[in-house]
Amino acid sequence: MLIRIDPASPTPLFEQVAASVRRAIADGSVGSGDRLPVARELAESLDLNVHTVLRGYQQLRDEGLIELRRGRGAVVAADAGGRSRLQEAVLDVVAEARRLGLSASELVTLVKKEMT
Repeated sequence: MLIRIDPASPTPLFEQVAASVRRAIADGSVGSGDRLPVARELAESLDLNVHTVLRGYQQLRDEGLIELRRGRGAVVAADAGGRSRLQEAVLDVVAEARRLGLSASELVTLVKKEMT
C-alpha cells in the first residue's frame, strides 16, 4: 500500500495519512483483515514523527475503519473491507444517471463541476 503525503499542503500530515488509508480502503487495494504498515516504519519512510502516523491511525480507529491491536498493529476492520459507503454512493449515482439517460461523459462533467 502506497501512502503519500504533501508536506506543502495546508492539510495536517496526520489527516493526509488517514486520507491515504481511506482511499486505499475505498478503491479496494486493502481489504478487511489486511495489516497496515507499522507506524514506526511508515513514519521513518515518510520522514514523519511516529506520533503523527499514530494520530492518523487513531482517527481511522475512531471512524471504525481500522483496529489497533497490541502486538499485531493496525488492521483493516472487518466491516471496512467490503464495499465502502463511497462505492455504494457511486453505484447509486451511476444507476440514477442511467435512469435519466445521461452518458458517462455527462456524468463525469457533473462530478467534476461539483468537485471544484
